[in-house]
Amino acid sequence: VVPAGGMEDSEGPEYGKPDFVLLDQMTMEDFMRNLQLRFKKGRIYTYIGEVLVSVNPYQELPLYGPEAIAKYQGRELYERPPHLYAVANAAYKAMKRRSRDTCIVISGESGAGKTEASKHIMQYIAAVTNPSQRAEVERVKDVLLKSTCVLEAFGNARTNRNHNSSRFGKYMDINFDFKGDPIGGHIHSYLLEKSRVLKQHVGERNFHAFYQLLRGSDDKELHEMHLERNPALYNFTRQGAGLSMGVHSALDSDERSHQAVTEAMRVIGFSSEEVGSVYRILAAILHLGNIEFVETEEGGMQKGGLVVAQEALVDHVAELTATPRDLVLRTLLARTVASGGREVIEKGHTAAEASYARDACAKAVYQRLFEWVVDKINSIMEARDRDPRRDGKDTVIGVLDIYGFEVFPVNSFEQFCINYCNEKLQQLFIQLILKQEQEEYEREGITWQSVEYFNNATIVDLVERPHRGILAVLDEACSAAGTITDRIFLQSLDAYHRHHPHYTSRQLCPTDKTMEFGRDFRIKHYAGDVTYSVEGFIDKNRDFLFQDFKRLLYNSSMDPTLRAMWPEGQQDITEVTKRPLTAGTLFKNSMVALVENLASKEPFYVRCIKPNEDKVAGRLDEDHCRHQVAYLGLLENVRVRRAGFASRQPYSRFLLRYKMTCEYTWPNHLLGSDKAAVSALLEQHGLQGDVAFGHSKLFIRSPRTLVTLEQSRARLIPIIVLLLQKAWRGTLARWHCRRLRAVYTIMRGFRRYKVRAHLAELQRRFQAARQPPLYGRDLVWPPPPTVLQPFQDTCQALFCRWRARQLVKNIPPSDMAQIKAKVAAMGALQGLRQDWGCRRAWNRDYLSSATDNPTASSLFAQQLKKLREKDGFGTVLFSSHVRKVNRFHKRRDRALLLTDRHLYKLEPSRQYRVMRAVPLDRVTGLSVTSGRDQLVVLHARGQDDLVVCLHRSQPPLDNRIGELVGVLSAHCQGEGRALEVRVSDCIPLSQRGARRLVSVEPRPEQPEPDFCCVRGTFTLLWPSH
Repeated sequence: VVPAGGMEDSEGPEYGKPDFVLLDQMTMEDFMRNLQLRFKKGRIYTYIGEVLVSVNPYQELPLYGPEAIAKYQGRELYERPPHLYAVANAAYKAMKRRSRDTCIVISGESGAGKTEASKHIMQYIAAVTNPSQRAEVERVKDVLLKSTCVLEAFGNARTNRNHNSSRFGKYMDINFDFKGDPIGGHIHSYLLEKSRVLKQHVGERNFHAFYQLLRGSDDKELHEMHLERNPALYNFTRQGAGLSMGVHSALDSDERSHQAVTEAMRVIGFSSEEVGSVYRILAAILHLGNIEFVETEEGGMQKGGLVVAQEALVDHVAELTATPRDLVLRTLLARTVASGGREVIEKGHTAAEASYARDACAKAVYQRLFEWVVDKINSIMEARDRDPRRDGKDTVIGVLDIYGFEVFPVNSFEQFCINYCNEKLQQLFIQLILKQEQEEYEREGITWQSVEYFNNATIVDLVERPHRGILAVLDEACSAAGTITDRIFLQSLDAYHRHHPHYTSRQLCPTDKTMEFGRDFRIKHYAGDVTYSVEGFIDKNRDFLFQDFKRLLYNSSMDPTLRAMWPEGQQDITEVTKRPLTAGTLFKNSMVALVENLASKEPFYVRCIKPNEDKVAGRLDEDHCRHQVAYLGLLENVRVRRAGFASRQPYSRFLLRYKMTCEYTWPNHLLGSDKAAVSALLEQHGLQGDVAFGHSKLFIRSPRTLVTLEQSRARLIPIIVLLLQKAWRGTLARWHCRRLRAVYTIMRGFRRYKVRAHLAELQRRFQAARQPPLYGRDLVWPPPPTVLQPFQDTCQALFCRWRARQLVKNIPPSDMAQIKAKVAAMGALQGLRQDWGCRRAWNRDYLSSATDNPTASSLFAQQLKKLREKDGFGTVLFSSHVRKVNRFHKRRDRALLLTDRHLYKLEPSRQYRVMRAVPLDRVTGLSVTSGRDQLVVLHARGQDDLVVCLHRSQPPLDNRIGELVGVLSAHCQGEGRALEVRVSDCIPLSQRGARRLVSVEPRPEQPEPDFCCVRGTFTLLWPSH
């Protein structure tokens, strides 16, 4: 039962020892007792130093997710309970801290949980990277995560030992930039078990992709591919038709998996055409497997008397591969051979040969499809536009998830290669963890008690030794002339290895009846004895496919994806090519390269254990697990860790990382050697009892010592960084200050030059400005420098005042009053009224003029004399005949007299009798329109507004509104008070408290200006001619 907490930060004694190194006694019984106790308590992870032992629980446990990731992120290995996240974090930190490539090697037998472990490691790395959410990094992370789903569909299958068994080996390199964010990756695949396409053991299935295609595609897609939904209808999927993909069929159903795989391919970057091509190729393989051959007695048109039982299947294969139907049929029934004279001969197949060629084609097509999918993912995932000089050195974390040790009732060539791979990985583990460690202690002069362990180098040598190894003998049999059978190959093995302690056969041991004569041989692997059947070894090692099939598929007319899988199909049949390497040699070379790659990195190990053979949750079979513990060498690993040291570093590298934590070593020590400086540093921290000093390296026994040093360093790094930042910022500031001083010096000189040049240009242009009568009116001011813009604005204002002064000095005193009035009118009306009469002479007193008032000018003069004697005004500002309208809508001709003391409304018909006199200081403003009409409304404080239209002028309709506005405005300015002048085409007015509006309506037929009233609104009818 899993505890309710699920992820406690610490573990009590009731959960056993979290690290096997901490056991009191180091025996197999103590090891198994601790393993079983932790498994029962839901603790499936346990350390051996930095090696993680993982037991497959066969059930979902609450040990994963964002909360668990947060608890392990940035922590040291021993700060939290054992977990896959802790190992992933340790590998990531080692890579980021020391800029070293690291790798995580996940090993164990089939069904021990290796694939799930690699998924959790990938999820952790994706979760802790790219905090700034860079789009390119997110794209790479999506491809890394989604690629697992796709590769499982095409490379995994259900076996009797594992519902989701990897039938290929996978090693993934993840590239990181200097900030620790993933920027790309590369996947290496090893030895796909393509024979599974043809045949599976009882209780097993073909690759998941076939069942997902049949059960997950919709009816339309199946119809287009000529498929039925039932897998039992196809020879290649009939065996596993009744089996599901996983334990939980509802969750891991083929239908849902098909949708997930299709979506994953879309996210990765497969085009819809490429996805469709992949599914068509799978369908073609299924149809190919159903093709049967029948031999006939008559030859006729058929090649060699051989026919296809159902030719509709040939049509389906031709359609799905976009190849000619006749060419497909001919390739299935015969092969083309080039003779020594470069003559091409067509040789018909027997039924057995045609079946062999069909099966070889099906296997090869699936293998090429799988390799194309891997290459496509790699091309999308590779790091783009990386320049080490610009972007810094990239680092790598490798994750190895490869098939585990396998023992089946019948073990063939695939199991032989898989177990050889496990032997190589075990040899690497022995060399890195056991052998090299002990050799290093002896080389450095560290006191050490040697630990005995089993070295499997002799088994590896049995397989890969040149000329005598099993793979070499197999290659020799494949290349020999004549007919070489599997039995002859076995006899050669017996001759070469009859005295080898790890090899035997029935011929060498006649009493062992578990093996058959002429068929079986046995190898004593590190994980146990395995009996292999040599049947099919030679054919599988040759991996032969007729050139006709390669040319057929290369010439696919409508499927570029299929064509790209067969580049060698473009070779001419008569072209002589080099013999290709055998499958065994290719696999051996890839294993050697893999081991060299892993050995160049800092390794982290996850050793997976399968608790029982029945895949039952919560049950641990002690005998089964004891066997795995023994052949994995876990006991020897514990003994080495107990006697050894957790970490070792050269003195120079140790000082480089931790010298800031000691006053004697920071910034540089003055002691005799690096070893003495390291000793002083450890003494200051009180850690000298947990280390040993080698000739060139420091050995640290407990990881807690490293944790203590790292914590001290972490506290000081911000202070050091701040100091460096301060110094660097000061340097940058000084550089910047010097540059600014230089810039300002240049700017001052340039400004002085521009100022002098501008002033000289002004002086040159304005030399003739004093000459009358224009006084520089037409002179153009040169554009000034920005710094002189305010100065030039002031100069322009002064020049305008000076020029105005020069012009005013030449005006006669008698015209000054008119000039002032026009200036006042311009200030009030400029831009607001179309025409205000500025170009004519302003006479002001038009009623006294014989021109404007020929019949009554003398009468007006008499009345004016009386008013001057009565009111004592000084001057007449303005006088004119007007047409007025009152509040009663009555329209009358009147006269308007404006003096420096009063505003008078006079009645012309009665000797200009005064009808209304308003003191001029009560006049607050006047309103006019924007047109040429002579409407004016006078506003007075405490009085009704006076609405009049100037008329009876000579010439008729003379424009005198500007004159009235000007003289009144100039007079008010002289008295120091404001006069409000409003210009509006709809003038509001007030008469005895009532608000009214007055506007102007032009009328061509109107003889004289006049008012009309409609619904309380006054309208001046103005002659528009």
